[in-house]
Amino acid sequence: MLLQQPDIEAHPAGRTCRTHCPYCSLQCGMTLASAESGGWTVGARDFPTNRGGLCQKGWTSTELLAHPDRLTTPLVRDRRSEPFRRASWDEAMTRIAEAIGRTQQRYGPDGVGMFGGGGLTNEKAYALGKFARVALRTSQIDYNGRFCMSSAAAASIKAFGADRGLPFPLADIAGAATVLLVGSNLAETMPPVMQHFQEQKDRGGSLIVVDPRATPTSAASTLHLQLTPGTDSALANGLLNIAIKEGYVDQAFIAERTIDFKIVRRIAAFYWPSRVERMTGVPERQLYQAAKLLGKAPTAMILTARGPEQQSNGVNNVLSFINLALALGKVGKPHCGYGCLTGQGNGQGGREHGQKADQLPGYRKLDNAEHRRHIAQVWGVSDQDLPNPGQSAYEMLDAMGQEGGVRALLVFGSNLAVSAPRAAHVEQRLKDLDFLAVSDFFLSETAELADVVLPTAQWAEEEGTMTNLEGRVILRERAVQHDVPALRKLERPPVPGLVEANGRGDAAGERERHALVGSLG
Repeated sequence: MLLQQPDIEAHPAGRTCRTHCPYCSLQCGMTLASAESGGWTVGARDFPTNRGGLCQKGWTSTELLAHPDRLTTPLVRDRRSEPFRRASWDEAMTRIAEAIGRTQQRYGPDGVGMFGGGGLTNEKAYALGKFARVALRTSQIDYNGRFCMSSAAAASIKAFGADRGLPFPLADIAGAATVLLVGSNLAETMPPVMQHFQEQKDRGGSLIVVDPRATPTSAASTLHLQLTPGTDSALANGLLNIAIKEGYVDQAFIAERTIDFKIVRRIAAFYWPSRVERMTGVPERQLYQAAKLLGKAPTAMILTARGPEQQSNGVNNVLSFINLALALGKVGKPHCGYGCLTGQGNGQGGREHGQKADQLPGYRKLDNAEHRRHIAQVWGVSDQDLPNPGQSAYEMLDAMGQEGGVRALLVFGSNLAVSAPRAAHVEQRLKDLDFLAVSDFFLSETAELADVVLPTAQWAEEEGTMTNLEGRVILRERAVQHDVPALRKLERPPVPGLVEANGRGDAAGERERHALVGSLG
């Protein structure tokens, strides 16, 4: 639920910082103020996504900054059966560098892998991708955004040639006569965004929610299509079938702006209403009602989230809803369009800046010769030295410690032992590794399995940019300045130190190391 601003006593002499909530992709604006007790309080800030509102996680986000379990020094151990002990940064970096060297000498560059996270800043995501491909020359890098909206990203690239979360600002939602929201419980996962849907409702708009469950979001809807799990494509094709039969499709838009509609039309013909009712459990009358609300509306949006995406046929599910939007002519017009509701704080920016196994910064592809040459020139290396596309996240994790798989893994801002698919299986694969290093600010379940753990800065202790679900690039300013020398290291990512500790011995490697340290530090 969306909480009202709590009573916060102002501290006129205290320091304030305009920043953003660290959690979801809304990246709500807020203000931090230093408290007399030495901590920080959260204040509301008018920002386009949240308009002064925050959820409970936002209001309590500063509580972790001084948590007693916070990691502040590196931890190492000689054997995994032993407990961790504190270590210096030099010792920890040396251990990681030596493990990388041993592993790559025995198994080649791809013996070492890197795994990032959707909560890292754009700058850190860029640094990880560059470090992996230039310093380590490994193809084995991916991030936990693969488990988020990658299905929607792939579908968007197929349909539009571009991967964007929302192609419009959230404020545009209020101007849509009808919104079809598929597989998202925004009222609980992103409460501040419901202001935009409330405004849409106040203007006379309709909200159709597609969800197997009854949720607070479905309770706020005009129409709830409570489908059987896994039948998303059938539902989308069924709505398209009705739209074609009832004359809701925009023939002029289809002719001028799309291709291959005849193929889609043939597929939709197999999804007549009575059959779709049997497949999805959604009554025919609701199918007709939803199709009419979308087809008759002068403006309409179709938004998808993890529901249809996190399935074995996630790409096809999303494509089916995109096809529906295109057939209705509700794309590329004001208050219209298809959009994906990104989940993680920087899920969008994380892949835009090079964390994905097949992508270089700026959506450039590793298997595209022109893209490789461009990035190689920017990085000052030969395009021949860049690795080929690597395994995507789960494939890399599944092969850890096995023949032909990654034998040493560096993890940055991701808790794989909990959040990965088949988590128990992945946990065993993490144990199978010859070496595991984790960078995090708490001793997570994944960090507990590691050989070396590096502490890192939290959101308020670093400056960087994030890309929210609208594609809005925002600056997250540093609020906390550490006076303790040991803690100042937390304000810099560990990648430059790893570059210094793990350079190649030849002249070319020396030049690359200096270039990397300068650009990453």
